[in-house]
This record gives sequence, structure tokens and C-alpha cells, in this order.
Amino acid sequence: MRKHINITGALLLMAFVWTACKKDNPIDEDGLLITSRAECYVSSFELLGTDFVTVRTKTATIDTTAKTVSVTVMFGTDLKNLYPQFTLAQDCKLDPKITGRTDFSDLANPREYTVVSGNRQVRKTYKVLITVQPR
Repeated sequence: MRKHINITGALLLMAFVWTACKKDNPIDEDGLLITSRAECYVSSFELLGTDFVTVRTKTATIDTTAKTVSVTVMFGTDLKNLYPQFTLAQDCKLDPKITGRTDFSDLANPREYTVVSGNRQVRKTYKVLITVQPR
């Protein structure tokens, strides 16, 4: 009988600890910590070619009001094989995730990325506007 009480007590203790930890450190579906931060913006942007060297001609312009990232790339850049790199506000995440090369060749329909705040309550969609430097 005493053995059953000890096992039941241990299970209840484990359930309490698991529940208590879950409330203190909630995580999202990607395993990232959900925080109380509501900030949600892109702070910098880089665009790399297949050799992982930048293809932009100058620093990207980020308009947090219009939610655009404007970047001019060198003439002749292979727009179908680029690696975008975003720097976001603390605890934010990007949707969709960047998993490899990205095709930016359709300049008439800019790619869109959504920045999700640390508390996962605020979502802002940014357009990446690419201009090819004239020859």
C-alpha cells in the first residue's frame, strides 16, 4: 500500500512540475520561446548569391511604416538563386521560414515575408522589392 502511495505521489509531483514549467516557458510549434514582447519589425536585410557573397549595391532600405524592404542588386545577378537574410526584433520569427535558395525573379510580384512578434500576437507582412542596377 505504501508503495502505491509513493508512486502516486511521485506522478502527481511530476505532473505539477511539468505544468508549472509549461506556464513559465511556453514554446510555439517551432520550439521557440514565446515571450511578452510585442515589437515586430525587420531591422536589417542582406541578400547573398550562390557564393554567399552579397549581391546588393548598397544597404537595403527598410520602411517599417510601409512594410517594405527595398534593395538594389548588381546587374547580372541570378535572381532565381538568392539567399535572403533578415535580422528581426528580439524574439520575433519569420514566416515563411527561409530554408535555402529563394527565387526573386518575378519582380512584378515581390516576395512577402511575415514577421511574427515574440508574444505571437502581432504579425506584419513585408514586401521585398528588388531593383536590378542598370548596366
